[in-house]
Amino acid sequence: MPDCENLARCPFFNDKMANMPSMSEMMKQKFCRGDKTLCARYLVCGALGKERVPADLFPNMTDRARQLIAAR
Repeated sequence: MPDCENLARCPFFNDKMANMPSMSEMMKQKFCRGDKTLCARYLVCGALGKERVPADLFPNMTDRARQLIAAR
């Protein structure tokens, strides 16, 4: 599966995870280089637009992502 098209400019990894390279790489393997449809940020971005992705939304917060999408 190809890398997520948002990976290079994802604020979560470039801002929040910049000081935690090991954890960041582990999450990238699962969500960005694996099945990107498991990423909460990817789901919200696709459904609502990148400007509507909350800064505090972690990739594993899919329940919250579904709530945000449903509330639109």
